[in-house]
Amino acid sequence: MGKIFAVNPGSTSTKVALFEGDKKMFANNVAHSIEDLKPFKTINDQFDFRRQAIEKVVIQAGIDLSQVSAFVGRGGLLRPIAGGTYEIDDLMLDDLRNMIGGEHASNLGALLASFWGKLYDRPAFIVDPVVVDEMEEIARFSGHPLFPRKSIFHALNQKSVARAAAEQLGKPYEELYLIVAHLGGGISVGAHRCGRVIDVNNALDGEGPFSPERTGSLPVGDLVRYCFSGQAELQQVLKMIKGQGGIAAYLGTNDMRDILQLISQGDVRAELIYQAMAYQISKQIGEMAVCLKGKVNAIILTGGITYDKLIVKLISNYIAFLGPIIVIPGEEEMQALVAGALRVLNGMEQAKNYTKQIQRS
Repeated sequence: MGKIFAVNPGSTSTKVALFEGDKKMFANNVAHSIEDLKPFKTINDQFDFRRQAIEKVVIQAGIDLSQVSAFVGRGGLLRPIAGGTYEIDDLMLDDLRNMIGGEHASNLGALLASFWGKLYDRPAFIVDPVVVDEMEEIARFSGHPLFPRKSIFHALNQKSVARAAAEQLGKPYEELYLIVAHLGGGISVGAHRCGRVIDVNNALDGEGPFSPERTGSLPVGDLVRYCFSGQAELQQVLKMIKGQGGIAAYLGTNDMRDILQLISQGDVRAELIYQAMAYQISKQIGEMAVCLKGKVNAIILTGGITYDKLIVKLISNYIAFLGPIIVIPGEEEMQALVAGALRVLNGMEQAKNYTKQIQRS
């Protein structure tokens, strides 16, 4: 049973972990201060800095990366692809370096995994990046040809918890009809039909329920009029939609612990806004039940917010009639990355080829 080294870059830190099989042997969240990152114009410029910071921590822990069997990184903003485990290839690296899908810290995951893979002649993978796109063609229509709907969501955690729920249900993921709601800083709700996410809200860019820091869907006419009112610049509006929307816009914080504290102190407005978020999440789950034509084996609630029993109760009160509810709190991204690599290394599935996927699309 070989060792697998996983790397998951975030905006101001990089999570790393060493697993032997599915057993975690080492984990660290390597912090990068704002001052450390300030000299770099782009996230890609941070590559050597982050690599050296990670290697320093790994050496201090007595880990020899040359003894690792495979490397796996968080997938970034690539072109739309089907879910699964992908061996990192040159086109993937070029797309990430050229930021073809945009700039995001997760883009460094494949670049770092590939660097060590080439250095030590080991396979390097990504697993279920946020651009996983398995949507039905009918789901892509928005109402205007200039604005096709996009599949951008918490694919890594959604796929991982769907597989975990399938184990609980005693059936293969590929045979089940599931709704997965990931509740975090952003919220995504996906309809999983026999192993494919046939519809999901764009959790990154303004679709679906509002969340602790994102607006979700807004009244389109009002938004357009605001954009042309002279009150806001482009970047200000984009930041309003992603980062300063949702709970943060209403109550000045994106920390749900603060909101629960306000509710416990009798803040009626905070409680109503909290309930409204649960209401919108529930409506989105209902929409996905329609996508599955009512055939729902289970509804899975996951993500950091689901540690909060109150919101789970509120949502459950709305959706219980749709099917059994399974709660899998948090998001075990490192385990999910390693599990994807293990499925390939153990021969359970074949690694997908990014270049071939793009050529077929």
